[in-house]
Amino acid sequence: MDKEPEIKKATGVKRIINAVGYSIEGIAAALRHEAAFRQETILAMVLTPLALWLPFPPVLQLLLIFGLFFVMIVELLNSGLEWVVDYISLERHPMAKRAKDMASAAVFLSIINSIILWTGAIYAYWTPILQQFGQN
Repeated sequence: MDKEPEIKKATGVKRIINAVGYSIEGIAAALRHEAAFRQETILAMVLTPLALWLPFPPVLQLLLIFGLFFVMIVELLNSGLEWVVDYISLERHPMAKRAKDMASAAVFLSIINSIILWTGAIYAYWTPILQQFGQN
């Protein structure tokens, strides 16, 4: 049997430092090359402080913020898949289209999830929200 080539990988703290660096590079690449990720990042930057400012219980605040980050996480996975598919071949293929469409559907569902969370939170706390605006 053929032996797999041995790849030297960092271990311990060096591995963690490398992983953080790769993650930062990935976020930077998404911000540079993916308009949807930029839009979702701006939305998260606006809605995260809003979630903390509105009169929601702490657990609901965390849930709303998690919903925003979940959209960004799914968008990163979708973008990564699209880049890999395009790298393999720019030729149109039904299976490549199916993979891209499924990843896009995952982003769509994560956005719907976040919309439902935010709509439900605002609906449930509408009176305290109005009262908070009335005090300022």
